[in-house]
Amino acid sequence: MFEYHIVSSNCDLNVTLCHSNTVNDLPGARHSMTKKTFVLDTNVLLHDPMSVFNFHEHSAVIPMTVLEELDDIKDRKKNVAAEARSAIRMIDEVLGHSTPEAIARGVEIPIALKGDSGTQLGTLAIHRSPLADESKGRLDDIESNDNRIINCALEIQNSDPSREVILVTKDINMRLKALGAGLNRVEDYRRDQLVSDVELLPSGHLEFDTEFWKLVSDVDSWSEGAKTYHRVPKTIFTEEIYANQYVIDSTDDFAARISQIEDDSVVLLDIGRHRLEEMEAWGIRPLNVYQGMAMHALLDPGLDLNLLIGAAGSGKTLLSLACALEMVVEQKRYSKIVVTRSTPPVAEDIGFLPGTEEEKMMPWLAAIHDNLEALHEHDDNPEASIRFALEKGNIQFKSLNFIRGRSIQDAMILLDESQNLTPQQLKTIITRCGKGSKIVCLGNLAQIDSNYLTALTSGLTYVVERFKGWSGASTQHLEGVVRSRLASYAEQNL
Repeated sequence: MFEYHIVSSNCDLNVTLCHSNTVNDLPGARHSMTKKTFVLDTNVLLHDPMSVFNFHEHSAVIPMTVLEELDDIKDRKKNVAAEARSAIRMIDEVLGHSTPEAIARGVEIPIALKGDSGTQLGTLAIHRSPLADESKGRLDDIESNDNRIINCALEIQNSDPSREVILVTKDINMRLKALGAGLNRVEDYRRDQLVSDVELLPSGHLEFDTEFWKLVSDVDSWSEGAKTYHRVPKTIFTEEIYANQYVIDSTDDFAARISQIEDDSVVLLDIGRHRLEEMEAWGIRPLNVYQGMAMHALLDPGLDLNLLIGAAGSGKTLLSLACALEMVVEQKRYSKIVVTRSTPPVAEDIGFLPGTEEEKMMPWLAAIHDNLEALHEHDDNPEASIRFALEKGNIQFKSLNFIRGRSIQDAMILLDESQNLTPQQLKTIITRCGKGSKIVCLGNLAQIDSNYLTALTSGLTYVVERFKGWSGASTQHLEGVVRSRLASYAEQNL
């Protein structure tokens, strides 16, 4: 059981849903027999181009203004341009062969497009946004696209008072305006919101307050090569556990990683806290045990996906870059390092910068260069060392605009600022990883720049929750700010 809050004319309304899985249903979806009409804002279709399939048996309405905004966005050099084009193609698949009358009335969404024969789908319609003096429009400033969309929802609501009309938008201010204008129901789009609080996201480790082995009454230990494993009772763990989660206790000796979860027992890979704290990559050692756990996971070629979350200055980029150079140059496990990042508003401005793609990306990837300088600041010739790292590590800087459609083989991919990507965008990037590649997603959920995302709906949050049970992925939340004492104080007090 979990909770979410619906913004409505009764602002204190608190709805509790019981559901068999961990994904929030859309408000008014399967749990109600009353058919409803959902009016979709542009940001909903940009956030999830396939969102119209998630309203089940209810009616989805797209105002004409939304189509105009999608048309304006689709040709821009922005990350969201691809989402706009996907949304337009989806709408065309549903409505492309229908008559104008049918489109205004609502066209049944073919179940075949959803790919789930057990799902009952509703209808999709396009509605002309009314002028201020027409019908029951309430907002006079029709130069504002938000107002025109709100007026559209108001006209539908007032044309049939018995019809439950709900405006769905990710814009908080638009939700407030719609309520003030007289719309009865306004809600956020929550279909891909897997957790109700970011505090519920896995941290990547469990920490026992007492000595771990004092809790164990029965243990089966064995060795496989240089690795030692322990099978312990599952009842020791009172919290949710998952594969590749690290376990530490109050002592200075014990550290392990969950290797396998069985019905009544858990298999631990014995690592040792001292080994974690003495990890080294490209001359860098961890400053605390949390960084040690992150480095251990980054240097594990058996993990295809590493998710690093932490505050600014916690060492995410430095550790990832050091481990990438170690695995490419020293261990030769990969042939190159591909560095990219979310770049709002990079994609729109990138064409006006001179030079090649990599030269255009450099202003936005300056953090990588800063960390390369930090890795070699004590060398006799830092500039020569940086050039050596760039050449031997075969470091390539790529724009997200050009990642789509590629298959990146035998590479270690560093995706910085991933908190600014939607679930769809992150899916697109992760699925670019070809044979022999490893991807590291770095992000700070407190530094989201996107107008369409929150910490709960960020693609990084979505991926962390979706991959927490997969044996090929590891999540680590880096504790503390190690950049400087000024950065640490600022993080805690500002």
